[in-house]
Amino acid sequence: MNKILLAVILLFIFPWSNKVDAQELSQKEIYEKRMDLYKKTEAKTDIPWYYLAGIDQFERSIRLVRKDLPKPDRIGGYYIPIEKWVGPGNLNHDDDNPITISFFDGVGRDGNGDGKAERTKEEDLLFTLAQYISKYGVDENKFRIALWDYYKRDLTVNSIMTNVKLYKRFNRIDLDKKMFPIPRGYHYSYKNTWGARRGWGGRRIHEGTDIFAGYGVPVRSIVYGVVELKGWNKFGGWRVGIRDLNNTYHYYAHLNGFSKDLKIGDIVEPGTIIGSVGSSGYGPPGTSGKFPPHLHFGMYKDDGRSVWSFDPYPYLRLWERQERQKDSK
Repeated sequence: MNKILLAVILLFIFPWSNKVDAQELSQKEIYEKRMDLYKKTEAKTDIPWYYLAGIDQFERSIRLVRKDLPKPDRIGGYYIPIEKWVGPGNLNHDDDNPITISFFDGVGRDGNGDGKAERTKEEDLLFTLAQYISKYGVDENKFRIALWDYYKRDLTVNSIMTNVKLYKRFNRIDLDKKMFPIPRGYHYSYKNTWGARRGWGGRRIHEGTDIFAGYGVPVRSIVYGVVELKGWNKFGGWRVGIRDLNNTYHYYAHLNGFSKDLKIGDIVEPGTIIGSVGSSGYGPPGTSGKFPPHLHFGMYKDDGRSVWSFDPYPYLRLWERQERQKDSK
């Protein structure tokens, strides 16, 4: 009896919560719990788990770089502002009653069956997202329309569809492996050239790192991603653009040529050969030889509103070091 009384007292003092602090878990555990949430929501709503995961991952990626959004601290990344959750005319921002939330045209829904629509509960958030998608349907075209109506931005729709394609193809979400763009065994050199001045075609800064290597040295994808761009540019010559799951765009330029059958929309993974080192660019299509052969590698971040370049050099050093350490084991 005393044990029961103590348990009741502790429950009131330290109320149970299903909020999981992601910082307390290993990365493997985070992926497992995240996938479990996606699968449970799919079972309840018939919305494909990779649709939910694609949106959830996009929201997580922009929250990590936006100052106007709270940083993700839970298993899920999907975020809904409080005014949208409880309803624009609802003065009770702590409202978790599905009836009053619905009355005020709030979007919040009860996903775990406890009779409450709580914005802090992962199940409620994903269930609310699934309910929105279900209004449109689950075929790809209708899903794209749902995304457009929600975000009103083509690049965001394409970014989420990139996530969806990757999750659907590999049937898992732990796709964070990285590789250096030049395979081991080939001679190359590079230094930090991001931000250096460039003069051809007008004054501009160098938005990348130049990795010097011989003609024809293979160039490979660093990440799991989708080919978003392939073709000629008067500055970059023959180039390829790949978007990854973190909504980072990887730019490979001055190529000597492309891998056979590589096309826009292709799914690639770390190590996929996409082309070879060359010296193309600085003129009309086919121009080559105006500078020593090298790979120009750039990285661009999209935060859901704007896109900017950032220095890839520290990441290249990290990926290079990780590969060497792995090979030495």
